[in-house]
Amino acid sequence: MLAVIRIRGTTGINPRARKTGELLKLHKINHMVLLEDNDSTRGMLQAFKDYATWGEIDQKTLELTLMHRARLQGRKPLTENDLEKVKAKSYSDLAKSIVSGKVKYSDIEGIVPVIRLHPPVKGLEYVRKSYNQGGSLGDRGKEINNLILRMLKPGEDLNGKNTN
Repeated sequence: MLAVIRIRGTTGINPRARKTGELLKLHKINHMVLLEDNDSTRGMLQAFKDYATWGEIDQKTLELTLMHRARLQGRKPLTENDLEKVKAKSYSDLAKSIVSGKVKYSDIEGIVPVIRLHPPVKGLEYVRKSYNQGGSLGDRGKEINNLILRMLKPGEDLNGKNTN
């Protein structure tokens, strides 16, 4: 399961990258989508690599994301009652089934496909360079989880440390 986050805006964007962003449903900065890790997805990400960052999301980070930022139609938060509709007992159970591929994120009834995140605590690295060159763009691998945790709650580190 890949988490893809849009980092850069639309000014001066390549038409092919613009179309790819629309297909990925990444219209605004700090929006995240969850995608299956396959060849076609990787090809789309290569076309969109100058505007987004991605990596493999783990179960703990996905659980926190579902708990704090996942929304249903009408901006309603995802609650325990909604989890019963997809036969999940808890957020961790749902996160485990999504990461393992038993349930698709889009299969949850009424879920908004885009997860809106806050800007990261302590900011981003340079937004015009790839992650390998000390920037923010491109494939991060497992390091995407650290970025997502910094973006979940404004001004607060979910590891128990307050950063304000």
